[in-house]
Amino acid sequence: MNDHKTLQALLGFVCLGLALLSQSAVAKDYLVTAARPNLVIVADAAERKVVKTFHIPNTSMGNSPGALAVSKDGKVAYVIHNRWETVSGIDLETGKEVFRAELSSPGIRAKAPYAIDVSPDGKELVVFVNPTQMLPGEYHVQDSYVAVYDTASGLKAEPVRKLQVPRRVTTLIYSPDASRLYAFSWEMLVLDPKTGKQIGEHPWRSWKRPGYGEPDTLAIWPQFEQSGEYATPYYINHTGADGKTVQKAGVWALDLAKDTVRFHEFEDASVVLFSTAINPVRRNEAYTVYTQLTKTDVDTGKLIKRIDLDHTYYNVNVSTDGKELYIGGTVDDIAVYDSETLEQKGKIMIPGGGDQVLTSLRVVQR
Repeated sequence: MNDHKTLQALLGFVCLGLALLSQSAVAKDYLVTAARPNLVIVADAAERKVVKTFHIPNTSMGNSPGALAVSKDGKVAYVIHNRWETVSGIDLETGKEVFRAELSSPGIRAKAPYAIDVSPDGKELVVFVNPTQMLPGEYHVQDSYVAVYDTASGLKAEPVRKLQVPRRVTTLIYSPDASRLYAFSWEMLVLDPKTGKQIGEHPWRSWKRPGYGEPDTLAIWPQFEQSGEYATPYYINHTGADGKTVQKAGVWALDLAKDTVRFHEFEDASVVLFSTAINPVRRNEAYTVYTQLTKTDVDTGKLIKRIDLDHTYYNVNVSTDGKELYIGGTVDDIAVYDSETLEQKGKIMIPGGGDQVLTSLRVVQR
């Protein structure tokens, strides 16, 4: 009898294991982005095609959607739109708008330029907001804040709390355990996501190294979900022992689980660099994009390879297995490259020719 029960238990574990393996095998990489004038796009990365196109309702048609964040389960995309004054959550199966927050109100014009993220459990959404009081004869600039929303608030969402932050926040990122909220301003601030209290900092404006100046970066593309490491290119002046000053280019990366930073300059500045992603498998490899696609070793500072692109691309992301690169933004295509050789493997075209402009390019597994 006991042997029979043991056999049944073993069979149960085997069946469970097979089911999990089957589920894992079926999971695929999907790309989620947005495009002019009001589109949210879902593309099958392996099949190289857009599989879903949704329209953002009630938005300004004269500009493009902005930054975009996707819940960890890949079910809802939250996108800034309507001239940066509205955030909508779009169900990625049905296209239904399931969340909407209007940032402006009578007498107050509020904009959310770039910074947005969803908590790891999908229950809260954070958005950086710049409000301005519109007076008859002048504009009164008010203090910036991070609006925290309950994602279950529906189509008339209001912040459940507001966190005080400096101006110029271009990126918001939850740590994987949700104990920290990173806010990239003049410094990379580490905040308590419940209270907004600063609990840490990684220096940028106050970054001091002998012979080096103040670094500069354009950190508005949040492609960190694959590696769990936020990375951005930067430029910095360096004065050598001979008294000559040259501008260096490097990659700066923050491990979101460990709260640790690594960086390395890899060349005298020679090309424009916009955004960077870290390979989730070969974690020393960083990929940076604009008019060229550049691969560097972020641990050693070695420039591994660089190729010219057929047009400018603003952002880059990486497949779950680390084998492919997806580069997008700017116009109406997502280019696919081999991460080892940097050879092009294909392109995914946006239906209707909608430009992606500055929106994010995110990868989810479903």
